[in-house]
Order: sequence, then structure tokens, then C-alpha cells
Amino acid sequence: MTDIVQQLASELAVRPNQVEAAIRLIDEGASVPFIARYRKEVTQGLDDTQLRQLDTRLSYVRDLNERREKVIQSLTEQNKLSDDLLARVQNTQTKNALEEIYAPYRPKRTSKSFKAKEAGLGEFATKILTTEVDPKEALVGFTHDDYADIDSQLEAVQHIIIDEWAQNIALTTKLKALFAKTAVLKSSVASDEKKEVGKKFRDYFDFSENLNKVPAHRLLAMLRGRQENVLGLKVDGEDEAPLARVETEYNIAQLAPQARQEFLKQTAKLFWSGKIRPQIEHSLLTEKRLAAEEEAMQVFAENLRHLLLSAPAGGRCTLGVDPGVRTGVKLAVVNESGDVVAHSTIYPFAPKEDVAGAKAELARLCRDFNVDLVAIGNGTASRETEAVISEMMAENDDLKLTRVTVSEAGASVYSASELASQELPELDVSIRGAVSIARRLQDPLAELVKIDPKSIGVGQYQHDVNQAGLAKTLDAVVEDCVNAVGVDVNTASPAILGYIAGLNKSIAQQIVEYRKTHGRFNNRQNLKQVPRLGERTFEQAAGFLRIRDGEQPLDASSVHPESYGLVETIAQAKEKTVQDILGQTEIIRQISADDFVTEKFGLPTIQDVLSELEKPGRDPRPEFRTANFRDDITDVAQLTEGMELEGVITNVTNFGAFVDVGVHQDGLVHISELANEFVADPQKIVKPGQIVKVRVLQVDAERKRVNLSMRPEGSHPAPKAPRAPRPKQDKPQQAKRPQQAKRPSKPQEQKIGGLGALLLQAGIKGSK
Repeated sequence: MTDIVQQLASELAVRPNQVEAAIRLIDEGASVPFIARYRKEVTQGLDDTQLRQLDTRLSYVRDLNERREKVIQSLTEQNKLSDDLLARVQNTQTKNALEEIYAPYRPKRTSKSFKAKEAGLGEFATKILTTEVDPKEALVGFTHDDYADIDSQLEAVQHIIIDEWAQNIALTTKLKALFAKTAVLKSSVASDEKKEVGKKFRDYFDFSENLNKVPAHRLLAMLRGRQENVLGLKVDGEDEAPLARVETEYNIAQLAPQARQEFLKQTAKLFWSGKIRPQIEHSLLTEKRLAAEEEAMQVFAENLRHLLLSAPAGGRCTLGVDPGVRTGVKLAVVNESGDVVAHSTIYPFAPKEDVAGAKAELARLCRDFNVDLVAIGNGTASRETEAVISEMMAENDDLKLTRVTVSEAGASVYSASELASQELPELDVSIRGAVSIARRLQDPLAELVKIDPKSIGVGQYQHDVNQAGLAKTLDAVVEDCVNAVGVDVNTASPAILGYIAGLNKSIAQQIVEYRKTHGRFNNRQNLKQVPRLGERTFEQAAGFLRIRDGEQPLDASSVHPESYGLVETIAQAKEKTVQDILGQTEIIRQISADDFVTEKFGLPTIQDVLSELEKPGRDPRPEFRTANFRDDITDVAQLTEGMELEGVITNVTNFGAFVDVGVHQDGLVHISELANEFVADPQKIVKPGQIVKVRVLQVDAERKRVNLSMRPEGSHPAPKAPRAPRPKQDKPQQAKRPQQAKRPSKPQEQKIGGLGALLLQAGIKGSK
């Protein structure tokens, strides 16, 4: 335990006692949001980001230590655990490194070395290694049915020696370091037949780059090409230095007689080329892949965070529009509370082309139900549908409507889900999509939590990374976002309640069932009457569950019930009631937090309480805004170089940002075009949902690629950052290579930005 505490404290750059306190709370069952919000005194101020990192690393390190103990036990049983080997095993920091060390010692009952030893050739291998003897003479008199001639015997001896040398971990570590210095990743087209079907990968048909310098997105693109049997990948490098190092290790050049020296030189070549080099190639590529996957998961997580916390339009009557061509455009009117009050289908496109009827139905629905917002899905026929709605609005200027394009990524997943069947049992699957689109505009967080985060599509090669790790990472993001905003326990769906700290899907469903049976909750204490919601669960969840217009005004805030007595004390000190001080900035700012510090309530808690009293139930999400797409630009082919447009950031990656400008295809602002100054991390410059002005640099209509710039016209690219202070990840190869903008396009399901349009202002062509 002490070692883990010290290690995590060092990694997070915090004090060991903070880590120890956090681990104790986690082991007691406390969630990260609860610890971050309501146990600041215990952890001495660890924030949610630090706690999430600590929780993730704690799980990993514990798994690593458990595996380490099993490896040590196995090596002990084999009588192979030397002091040096034990030290190396104990010093490994990753599971991959641990398995590399253990690989030569993993029991293999079918290896050639094992069979040769079983045949009695082990003693002859030792003799050749330690005695000045001709290998052939050393084997005189040996007979075995499986090794009938001298050549097969010598080959078997080589297998024994190679396996013994492979257990020299100090040597193999040095060989890996030597090879890594010259390692190059090469990709080539698998065959001529693949050139046409795999043309999206044509940038990598004949490509090579120093392995250490290959950025994550490029590596994942090549790995995707290999997965689709379009590309062949190879890690290449120089052999001379590693082979010389093997010969030096065993002093082969000085051995006698000559026949023995030649035999061991040949063995060294086989050891390097047949055994160690393939392992090192695989190891280097694996390490690079794991790092790229981790980077991709963090990109996905950060984009998902901004997407979930994007601005809600709020409780405004909304018309959800799910565009379609032959099957018609599905419409659903959702009232201020999110309830469906009307639905319909119109057919403005071929084959019916009933534009007049479509506009009449749109106007009727908007007028009859006092619609305020029109949410248009961004899939097929989105811009065409938007044009019909625009004409309707122009012909009915008494209607005060705001139309917004909304990402429909994952809408079909929700529509066909069991949850959708429970929420909207009377509606057809196709209409449910329109309902989801409308609700996404009203409250993105509440609607998106109903969908597997991976179906939202804001990831970087999300289908190519470890799916279990990705799911865990994304679930943590959703949990953090839901708890940061809080939910109204009287209106929340089971889907969003399940992410509240301390709750799970089962208890969330119990809350909803109790609500249906007994009516709304009037205070937080009523929650304890829900089956399976005990004191411990209540403690975790209560502060994140809001009750509007209830018996206790503090129930609508993030003040935890355990602090209600503190609020009463503060109010009494001001000779006011709790209701009198809620939202009263002048009164709150006159209160000194230090005056109320006790053994139970420390300064951080009191400061948080005062902040919440000043703005009770405040929503941390930004103000609702929309982007204005040009009505005359609806397709990539209409774009021209130099054109200036307004768009919305849909996705941010390590090599730049994707922007939706309303042409069914996101454009790329390469990292070198984000700003005039050097940009190390695009996430620090732009965020998903941000409305930006862009200029068209290049259009490739055939491959549906658009290169954009956010730099003023005529400005010069930023100079490279000085070498010394530049962080490792900010290498100029990532930051300044213009050819990266010409990366191979990805399949739509995982193309960065393809399904990642922000809920509020997207217009790209995406599959449902």
C-alpha cells in the first residue's frame, strides 16, 4: 500500500497523505464526483481531474502488482529468479513491459528447445558453450530417433542456446534500445488489387517514417489500413549494431576452435533475426499502438465532455425534424417539458415532391403548438430540408422561429433501443428519431446519456482502440458531466439517473417506479423510501439530485443535506431565514467563511456552500448560441479557395480541428492553421461547439476533403517553437507538416468529425 501511495503521489505531483485519503474513500465505495465535491477537507483539495486519474491509475497499478506477484511465483517455482531478474520484474511500470520480461520464462511444453532438452541435448549445448570443442565432435555418440543426423542435432542445440540467451534480460533490453534508435515504420499497399478499393489509404501505399516520430493519428490510420487488408506494415531498422552486441556479450570472436566460433556466430544471427528482432519489432509497435490508443481515448473523452456540456436551449417548445428522401421527413413537436404533443410526416422530395403540402404542415404544427425552435437532423437531405423550412418561415413571418441543425449521430441507435420503447411505446421507430433530435436541442446532456457514448461518434479511430478501456473512459466522462450539472429527480430519465454518484441502473429504475407510484418527491429525505436506496447511497447521491419547488429550498441546490445545518447557522448569524439569503449576492459576499470553520466543516466546504447559496442550482453549461451557415453554400463542390464562412467546431484532434460549415462534410483546420502563433495543443485553442470564422484553403471534391484556415488571410505561419522547452508531444512533425492535412479519409463510422457534429449547430452528411 505504501509503495502504491508513493508512486501515485509522484505521478500526480501531490502529497502522499492526499493520495492515501483518496484511496481510503474509494475503497469505502465513494465515487469520484462525491469525493471531489463533498470531501475536499479529507483529500485536502484534490479536484475531479486528479481524482479520476488517481482512480484509473490505482486500478491499473493494483492489476499490475497482482500480475507481478504471479510472475514472481512462477519464476521462483522454475528456480530462475535471480536478484537481477527480481529487480527488473519489480521495477516494471507497465503490464506490457512485465510480460516482455516474463515471455522467455513462460512454460512452453511444445517449444523446440523443450523437446531438444527432453531428448537429452541440454548437456551438449552446455558443453559447446563452455568448452573449446568442435560442435560436431561434441555430439559424437548421441543418438535419438527424432534427431537422426548431425544437422538436426546441431539445429536442436541452437534452439536450446537461443532460448537460454533469450533469458538474458539485460542483453535483450540493450538490443531493443539499439534497434529502436534506427526503427522506421514502413507501410505499403498489400497488392495492386487493393489500390482501388483502398484508395482512401493511398497516402500510405509507399510510406515510411521514423517510428518515434509517427503521430498517433497517422499510426492508427495505417493500423486501420492493415486491419482492412489494404496495407502491409513493417518495423524496419539496422541489424549490424544489435548483432555485434550479441557477439560481444558472449565474446564469440575470441572463441576456439574455429568451428565452434562459426557455429555460435550462426547461432547469434538466428538468435537476433529469428527470435529477438521479431519480438522487438512487435514490442515497439505495440508500445506505440498503446500510446496512440491512449491518446485517441483522451481525445474522444475531451470531445465528449464538451459535447455533453454544450449549451442547452432549455424548456422551449421544439419541432424535431428527421430528414429523409423517399421515406419522407419525420416531424415531432416536443413541449417545454420534453413531452411529445404531435407528430407527422411530410414528403417534399422525390418521388412525391409535395413541397406545398410540406410547408403547410410545417406551418400548421408550428402555429398550433407555438413552436419556438426547429431542430433539423444533419443527415441525408438535411440542407434540402432546411431550405424547405426556410421558405416556410419566409412565407409565414408571423411565426417567430429559430432553426438549428442538430447532430443525429446515434439517433437510430436510441430509436431502436429498449429505453426508447419504454419512453415512447406508442410511436413508430422513425418518429422516435425526430423526438430525440428535438430533445437534444433542449438538453443535450439529458438526451445523449441514453446512447452508448461510442455511438455519438466524436472519437479518433474509436473502433480501433481497446473497447473495454474506451468504454470505461467514456463512462467516467459521462458520470463527471452528469454530476457536474445535477439532475431534477422528478423529471430525470432512468438513463441519466443511473450516472448519478452512488446510483446504478437498477436503483435509477427504482426511483422512477417509485415516482410513478407515489408522485413527485417533495424533499430529498423522501428518497430514502425508495427500495434499495440506503443511507450510504443517499449520502453519495443526494447532493447531485435536485428537487425544484419542494418543501426545502436547499433541495434545489448542490448543497449536500449534511450541510443544511451549516446553512441554518449562517442564516441565523445574519438574522435571516435560509430562503432570505438564497441568491442574495450582497448578503452572501458579506459573510466571512472563516467565521464558520469547525471540526466538521472546513474552509473548502464552507466556501463551496457560500458559492452555491449565491447562485443556487446554477448550470455550469454555456449560453445557447447557433452558427449561421450560408444559404447558398450546401455542397463541397460549391466551395472555392479563399471563401470565408462561419462554422462550428465539431471535433478536436491532436493534429487540428474539424469544422462544420454546412456542406455535409467537415473541413479540417490543420494545427498549423489554427492561429498565427505556434500551437502545441489544439484543445487549448478550440473546443467542440465553438463558433468560428474560417477561410477555405483547398477543396478536393472527389475525396470530399476540405482544408480550412482560422488564420487571417495574408498572415504567415507561426515559427517553430524553440527546441529546448518544447514538450515531447509537441514535435514539429506533428505541429507543422502541411501534408498531414492530406491524410487518408476514414470510414464514415469513425471519421473524425464525420459523426462528431456538435448537437446544436452541425450540418455534415452523416449516417444515422
